[in-house]
Amino acid sequence: MFTLALIREGKIPSDNRVALSPAQCKWLKKQSSDLHILVQPSPTRCFSDKEYELAGTTLTEDVSQADILLGIKEVPKDQLIPNKTYLFFSHTKKAQPHNKPLMLEMVKKNITLIDYECLTHEDGQRIIGFGFFAGIVGAHNGMMAYGERTGQFKLGRVKEVRDYRQLIHTYFGLKIPPIKIAVTGSGRVAHGILEIMNLMGIHEVEPFDYLHKSYTYPVYVHLKGRDLYERKDDGTYNRNDFHQNPQAYRCSFEPFTRQTDILMNGVYWDKNIPPLFSMENFQSPDFRIQTISDITNDEGGSVPVNKGDSTIDVPVYGVDKKSLEKTTPYLSGSVDIMAVGNLPNELPRDASRYFGEQLIKYIIEDLFKGNSPIIERATILSKGKLTKHFEYLQSYAS
Repeated sequence: MFTLALIREGKIPSDNRVALSPAQCKWLKKQSSDLHILVQPSPTRCFSDKEYELAGTTLTEDVSQADILLGIKEVPKDQLIPNKTYLFFSHTKKAQPHNKPLMLEMVKKNITLIDYECLTHEDGQRIIGFGFFAGIVGAHNGMMAYGERTGQFKLGRVKEVRDYRQLIHTYFGLKIPPIKIAVTGSGRVAHGILEIMNLMGIHEVEPFDYLHKSYTYPVYVHLKGRDLYERKDDGTYNRNDFHQNPQAYRCSFEPFTRQTDILMNGVYWDKNIPPLFSMENFQSPDFRIQTISDITNDEGGSVPVNKGDSTIDVPVYGVDKKSLEKTTPYLSGSVDIMAVGNLPNELPRDASRYFGEQLIKYIIEDLFKGNSPIIERATILSKGKLTKHFEYLQSYAS
């Protein structure tokens, strides 16, 4: 008998997503009579306790007998059960200072931590995540913010619709003015952004045309790594070289800041990768961008004027172009920033089903069988000790 547990989210504010939907739990149990699924009751989860009960899972506070515990966000230190194996987004692989106490507690309690973010194919491509729905909601929110700023169109809130299907219906009859939108990135986030661009009837154009032509209808340009970065020495781009030696590259996005009304940012970033634009560029009179939907959402990261998280309830703030101070949104002389860290929470049932499908397709069987390179690469801690892939975190974990 193998026992999985879906734990209640303990981080505040509470996340309402879950790793497996009731229907997915029912399907898994049907596939294996040796699988037992426990579910901790939760008043905030997007699927009700009753739905899980009807799916044949066992509702219980005590999940200590589970072999694997599945969560979404970081588990509060006092809720960690010693000597257990957890899967959740720990936000520790970059040695994030705010989660060092969590890392130390996991070491102390001999936890085995498998981080969803680190589940990758051999070439480093991520396997699982909520990025697609982050892109969906982030693109909608960016368009909503631009409509609020200009008064040219009106969009409601994603959180007010029942599901993704109903969200699509809200775009019927929507008329977007002839604006230019830059979409950055090539992963799941970018795919979600492009989905909204197409649903809204916004046309894709090539980078050269975007920079040199005017249009009587709304357009977007999709900028991937080779469009955004080039080596300082010879102007070339190679994906593997870029990720190994980002300091050898410069960003070539600056010309797009003079031709863009809305920036939808879904590009990968870490501290050695140059930002999309400089502060001097941002303060220039030629900087045309009025709305930035920073779906990647690294404070001071690829969007250097990202001043930190906004919230689902208040998703947009402004940044004054002269003082660089944070302001209320939609002011003259400011640029609006949408920087919500938990965007998929606005479509939690759809996002959870999408996440669970990936989990079932690529991960669950490997968890059962063991000896999986995919699981091994994603295991940050094994019984409280850093694995070989994460030994660089030694000072962070001690």
